[in-house]
Amino acid sequence: MLKLTKKADYALMAMKHLAEHSTEGSRSAKDVADAYGIPPEALAKILQRLAKAGLLLSQHGTNGGYTLGRAAHTISAFEVIQAIDGPLFITSCITVRGECDQSDRCNIREPLRKVNESIEAVLKRIKISHMREEPEETGTPAPKAAELVTIG
Repeated sequence: MLKLTKKADYALMAMKHLAEHSTEGSRSAKDVADAYGIPPEALAKILQRLAKAGLLLSQHGTNGGYTLGRAAHTISAFEVIQAIDGPLFITSCITVRGECDQSDRCNIREPLRKVNESIEAVLKRIKISHMREEPEETGTPAPKAAELVTIG
């Protein structure tokens, strides 16, 4: 079963929170952690990783904290997940090396590769702004569920 890690869940929650409060300035890791009951130490490390990936900006000082590194409609769920968990592979054969004990006899490698590509494409289409409760600035409506799961 494909499942996001807890760290990726927390990262997406934090990005959504920062998008929803973008007009109010930066937010500390503690503010975000308190809002969702996330362990502050864990969230601080996650936010640092997101900042290192360029998805967040970090500001030091008394009014410091984190803000989105780009507009919410330009940041995909895929980028956030990849910044936290690394490359997305649904099976061990869909990797950079593509090696497996069953490589010689495998008859599902290509279908699994297509599934992996489809999941990646869906996550790339889901933007942080689609997760917000507020209307988008771009005027582009959020994709409908059926549009997100098209496999072809």
